[in-house]
Amino acid sequence: MSPWGHVRRRTEPPRPADDYAYLLGLSLGDGCITLIGNPAKHIWVVRITCADAWPGLTAECQRAMSAIRPANRVSTQQRDGCTDVLAYSRHWPCLFPQHGPGRKHERPIVLEPWQQEIVDAYPHDFARGLFHSDGCRLMNRVRRPLADGDRWYAYPRSLFTNESADVGALCGQVLDRLGVTWGYSRRNTISVARREAVTRLDEFVGPKF
Repeated sequence: MSPWGHVRRRTEPPRPADDYAYLLGLSLGDGCITLIGNPAKHIWVVRITCADAWPGLTAECQRAMSAIRPANRVSTQQRDGCTDVLAYSRHWPCLFPQHGPGRKHERPIVLEPWQQEIVDAYPHDFARGLFHSDGCRLMNRVRRPLADGDRWYAYPRSLFTNESADVGALCGQVLDRLGVTWGYSRRNTISVARREAVTRLDEFVGPKF
């Protein structure tokens, strides 16, 4: 039997729920869970990769992970251009049951009912985690040809890119719940471009730091 078949079911949701919602968003973007050592011991490591360009993101990931599993040591591992935030525990697969063998975009990603309840209660934190993992905020420049010459317009825009259609759908659902207008600019990219939508998203996500 695959070691994933031995995951215990949760009897109560993790706390603090807002930190869990944020960490869930991060994990769906840049997280993975791996079995370590002897399979009979069922020791797992959760690993969330954060780009070094945003040190505040790494610190926030460490803080949320420590809040969820205060008894487990959270450490970092430096790689080329990025830092892995990781911790060992027997319980990671039941905390993040979406993780399994294979790539995320090659298998279904569906929230458990208890996870959906947390996301519904803390949509701002979940959206923040998603955009902090696979999102970006940039200035979009558009050229408009006029009779007296070209005129350039610049406006802020936020993008969320993930190869998993299921993760993209979860992002779209939480944006709908938060009243943020969005659309697909590419098959794997959600775009938030309207001024009022960008302003709304900035209230709880904002640029990476």
